[in-house]
Amino acid sequence: MRLPRLAAMTSAFFAAAALVLTGPVTAASAQQAAPTGYVALGDSYSAGVGAGSYDSASGSCKRSTKAYSALWAAANSPSSYQSTACSGARTGDVLGGQLAPLNSSTGLVSITIGGNDAGFADTMSTCALNSESTCLARVAQAVSYVKNTLPAQLDGVYNAISQKAPAAHVVVLGYPHFYKIGGSCLAGLSEKSRSAINGAADQINGVSAKRAADHGFSFADVNTKFSGHELCSGDPWLHSVTLPVDESYHPTAAGQAKGYLPALSSAA
Repeated sequence: MRLPRLAAMTSAFFAAAALVLTGPVTAASAQQAAPTGYVALGDSYSAGVGAGSYDSASGSCKRSTKAYSALWAAANSPSSYQSTACSGARTGDVLGGQLAPLNSSTGLVSITIGGNDAGFADTMSTCALNSESTCLARVAQAVSYVKNTLPAQLDGVYNAISQKAPAAHVVVLGYPHFYKIGGSCLAGLSEKSRSAINGAADQINGVSAKRAADHGFSFADVNTKFSGHELCSGDPWLHSVTLPVDESYHPTAAGQAKGYLPALSSAA
């Protein structure tokens, strides 16, 4: 009877020792395997157009080292960081050329998309060069697109992100109001046109927020951060019409650092 009892006690001892020794190793392994990479997707607002300090390797995509994604990565040291955001990108460009870095180790994805699908650049040039009535008609056309066509396009992008990076926390960031109504601008667009353009931004933000929520993503509204720093505010974080022209109506370096970066940090 003594030998079986001794054997049982010995077996129990080694089993307990094994749990003690292997428990921390297993936890460490799980921690190492946790998805902690960061991938930034989207259009010029995510690439950092307007902020300067462009990576020459990004070519016409004009990815900036001062973009909110690069600033977040520098401050938080993710296990990996890649930005495929590109100036002029539409939803189809995201699907066709930006998703390659996403995988099971991706823990965070950020994106701004939809403005170019709705004709952001053409709307602003139309408003800058034509009458108030022409501007309002073009804004209404863009809003109609946002309401009727953009939701399905966003669904396609969001579905693809979920499929390629199933463990990722996805943050969809919105677009700011361009203008402070009743502000300091004495020339340029009428207040009615400025209000309509701000309203169009609200429409695309609303659609993006709804589609993001339905996919289990977070939506980061940047308007609270940009409040008091719109065009005509006296301290804008957005370019007006400028050279190079593709930087017009895009966040400055301050807009990326003080507007978009805090919005991402809060949502992430």
